Amino acid sequence: MAISATQRRGNWAEQRAARLLRAAGWRLLANQWCCRWGEIDLLLHKPHRLLLVEVKSRRRCGVDGWGVARFDAAKRRRLAAAYACWLAAHPRYQRCSLELVLALVPQPPLREPVRWIRCLELD
Repeated sequence: MAISATQRRGNWAEQRAARLLRAAGWRLLANQWCCRWGEIDLLLHKPHRLLLVEVKSRRRCGVDGWGVARFDAAKRRRLAAAYACWLAAHPRYQRCSLELVLALVPQPPLREPVRWIRCLELD
């Protein structure tokens, strides 16, 4: 099945974010991991730490502020449910601390850096 241009752009943005995080020493555990409750864009690991990354990508800043507005309470609840499902399937990571980050990845032709927003809670 062919993927849409939007999906291609999203995949590119997730790969860019993952490359930057791997270069910073994170190990990729999951990308585009799905369950019935939601999807995890990226989940990475360092000793005793997990990094859950929601990736948003835009060509320009619109009314949703590069995608920040789309990371609302309902999205955080779906992400929390998906993370709980992933963690149930991977219990060896239960003792790791969790960090949640929103990665805002500008699409080409923009040459701006990825912006990282640390979030306090999943919900």
